[in-house]
Order: sequence, then structure tokens, then C-alpha cells
Amino acid sequence: MTLHVDTPAPARSRVPRRSPGHRGSGRGGGLARFDLRATPYFLVSPYFLLFAVFGVFPLGYTLWVSLYDWELAGDKSFIGIDNYISLITDATFWNAVVNTLAMFVISTVPQLVLALILANALNKRIRGRLFFRLGVLLPMITSVVAVAVVFTQLYGRDYGMINWFLGLFGVDAINWQNESWTAWIAISTMVDWRWTGYNAIILLAAMQTIPKDLYEAAALDGASARRQFWQITIPMLRPTIIFIVFISTIGGLTLFTEPVLFDGNPTMAGGATGQYQTVAMFIVKEAFRDFDFGYAAAAAWLLFALILIGTLINYSFTRRIGGNK
Repeated sequence: MTLHVDTPAPARSRVPRRSPGHRGSGRGGGLARFDLRATPYFLVSPYFLLFAVFGVFPLGYTLWVSLYDWELAGDKSFIGIDNYISLITDATFWNAVVNTLAMFVISTVPQLVLALILANALNKRIRGRLFFRLGVLLPMITSVVAVAVVFTQLYGRDYGMINWFLGLFGVDAINWQNESWTAWIAISTMVDWRWTGYNAIILLAAMQTIPKDLYEAAALDGASARRQFWQITIPMLRPTIIFIVFISTIGGLTLFTEPVLFDGNPTMAGGATGQYQTVAMFIVKEAFRDFDFGYAAAAAWLLFALILIGTLINYSFTRRIGGNK
């Protein structure tokens, strides 16, 4: 005889569900919400603090100084925009602007074209790719002083290699420091030699992110290597090209070290007649040679405006790469 006993199942403890609008209560929930909202701002705050100290404050202080007749010794008197008015009518300042723009165009345009060609060549499957990729970075680790000394010797009037080579074709010896256009070319080659490889490496890194499927599909459709370069590579490099154009614009318009070392004269005059004095050299001369800090500060702000205009003009061209209007 079997006895069946029905044992009731143990009752399940039911956890009350939280309503959708419930976010927790008490000090713990409040701290958690504060951490989630405040932590990102706390992590990025060092950048903004450094930018405020070394970026915003110098800009504001320079603007304030530019409104004064501020010299190293003597009283500082407020003169408003008189420094800017004097600069607009200053032939020396405009000579520096012309020199800066000329060297910027002569150096930047060939530099970017050569960097694009070099990056495309280094992106091919060739022997010793690593060696050549490292080789284009050698100018970056070379002291700019050593570069200036070597190029000054190359462009020497009497014993320079450049004049020796031109002499083989019957060209008379050129005094590269004597004329504006010759000095522009000499300084621009210094800039190109130093920065072409840097831009080429940046473009090469961007090229390697382009999907290979695009090239394979284009090849199946019968597109030549040249057409693939213009129809695939260039449009895909548009953000990188815009970046290096911006960086080159800022660097070209603030050109300082190469012409100073090419001159070899601490007066910052840029030659006997200022034939290759840049705006940056003009600012340093006014501030630390003539001790007219207000005038130099005004020139610095006009240089800032020049960089802004140049960047906007370059952006209007580079934004059209790839057919975007």
C-alpha cells in the first residue's frame, strides 16, 4: 500500500519591480549620477586649462598690449588702434608680408605635390620599402641649424655647388642672398627638404587605410592605375589633404628659422634691404631689437588675420577634392 502525499511547493519570493522612472534614491544614487556626468569633463579639463593658460591668455594679453605705446622703458600710454593704422601704411611691414606669401607659395605647393607623389610610390610593393619609408624621415631628425649651414654652403656665390652646376650650362654665378626671388628659392628648398618627407608619411598612413576592394573592383572594370589614383586615392585622402594643407599654411606663414639662419645676421633684417624678411622676423625685430612691444603685438595680430584668411582660402580649394562643392 502506497501513501501519496502532495507536498506544497515552496512559495517563491517575488522581488518588486522598479518603476521605469525610478533612478535610485539616497546619497549613493546621487553620487553615481554625478560621477557619470562629471568624470568626462574632469578627464578633458587638463587640456582646456593648459589651452587657457598658454593659448587664450597670451592672445588676450597681446591684443591688450597692441593698443598701447608699449616700450621696454618709459610710460605705457593707451593709443587705441594707432599701431594698426601705422602698420597698414608701413612699407617695411608689407615688404615682409610679400616675402612671406612668396616663400609660402614657392615652398608649400611643390612640397605637397612631391609628398603626394612620394607617398604613392612608397605605397607600392617595392623592395626595401621599410628602408625608403624610414629614409624620408631623416630630414626630420636632422638639426635645422645643420640644414641651414649645409644649404647656405650649397647656395654660396663663389664655391657653392648650385652655382657650380649651373655653370656647366653657361649660367653666371648667382648671389642667392642678394635678390628677393633668388633668396625665396633658396629658403623654399630648405623648407621643402625638411618637411616633404613628413607630409609624405602622413599621406602614406592615410593611403594604407583605403580598402583594397575598391582598387580590385576598379581594375576589373578596366580602370588604369592613373585613373584609380585620381578617382579613388585622391578623394579618399581628402580629410588628410585638408589637414596637411592647414598645417603647411600655418607653418609657411609663420616661417622664421630658415630665413634667420640663411641670413646669419641677428638683426632680423632679412638681408641688406629686407629682401627675405618674413612677418615673424619683423615681429621679433620690433619687439626684441627695437623694443616696441605694442607695435610688435599689433603685427602679431595682423599675422593671425593673415593666417586665418590663408586657411579659409585653402579650405575653399581643398574642400572641392573628390567632387564635393
